[in-house]
Amino acid sequence: CYVCGERGATIICQQKRCKRRFHYPCGNENGCVSQFFGQYRSFCQEHSPAQTVQAHQDGETTCVICLEHVGDKLSYHTMVCPNCRQAWFHRGCIQQQAFHAGLLCFRCPQCNDREKFLPEMSSLGIQVPTRQPAWEAGSGFVDMYQRHSHCDASQCHYAQGREHAEEEGPWYLLLCSSCAATGTHRRCSALKDSATTWECDDC
Repeated sequence: CYVCGERGATIICQQKRCKRRFHYPCGNENGCVSQFFGQYRSFCQEHSPAQTVQAHQDGETTCVICLEHVGDKLSYHTMVCPNCRQAWFHRGCIQQQAFHAGLLCFRCPQCNDREKFLPEMSSLGIQVPTRQPAWEAGSGFVDMYQRHSHCDASQCHYAQGREHAEEEGPWYLLLCSSCAATGTHRRCSALKDSATTWECDDC
């Protein structure tokens, strides 16, 4: 490895006539770029692709993600959105955002651009995983997929209780046709056994 000098370096710089090899962690910490698309090319620090967009900072600029100071010019660790040219961020910060957002939701955190932003960040070595956003992978949205399942009538007459219902007849549970957040047994709201719609008092 040309960075640490140890054996086992399997990544080769793809620049013609460059024979430098490095370990991925060594390269990642020392300005080497590995691209995670197409031919999965890697480049040593000297031959790594760099941003060419013309962007200027007004005074002391902060990272739009962590709000800490960023470098005063473009570099391996300091990047800018190629579209709005106002969103500056640290490489580590935008990499973390890419991991959380996934391919479908990764975009500029300021102007929301995706067309220029995604290809540019990918070519500069930002790994954007092909998966759903992290905020949808957990159980945070489980409640949104639950169907309302109890009778909210002021007086529930069903012998089995509010939490139970039958698949047809007077004890079938109807949900409010407007909000679907309130329910009633047909009998509890004096509805006919053939009723298929009902609206709660709030709606």
